[in-house]
Amino acid sequence: MADDKESNEAQRSSFLEEKAFQSRTVLVFGTINDKLAAEVSKRLIALAAESKDPITMLVSSPGGHVESGDVIHDMVKFIDVPVNMVGTGWVGSAAVSVFLSVPKERRVCLPNTRFLIHQPSGGCGGQATDIAIQAREIVKVRERISALIARESGQSLERVTNDIDRDYWMSAEEAKEYGLISRTIVRQGELN
Repeated sequence: MADDKESNEAQRSSFLEEKAFQSRTVLVFGTINDKLAAEVSKRLIALAAESKDPITMLVSSPGGHVESGDVIHDMVKFIDVPVNMVGTGWVGSAAVSVFLSVPKERRVCLPNTRFLIHQPSGGCGGQATDIAIQAREIVKVRERISALIARESGQSLERVTNDIDRDYWMSAEEAKEYGLISRTIVRQGELN
């Protein structure tokens, strides 16, 4: 009985995966880690090989590992296919870096999306020298994130640096005013 249930779930999952692929949709949901980055990268490469038609990436993520977010960000830029980025739920932390990988006119969100920008955090431990190295690296990442948000939003680097000092939440409308998105949409057809 358990084998039948697992088989049905596997078939349903395979069916949904195929439908998502056919619709040229990639989901970035949940915590961003190396496993998710690898899966998203594979899908982007496969979809880019399949056709030059636009890909839609739906993002609902609290963020996660900065470098895993960087992988997705860089892969979106690497493929030779336009990507439409759609925020839904919430787009936070490293997910914002993913979201900002496309030009502003291709960045939209659904009405109830919330955005969170903030500086990176990390746990430091070990010898004093190692802690100092980790602290320097976190500062470098903070500077890079600030520069990315400033460049892609049109805000000054000084403002972004101040805003990310603590958690900075934005509604869809506030994200539009800030420059993270071009507009809010309600229906899939509005992407065109």
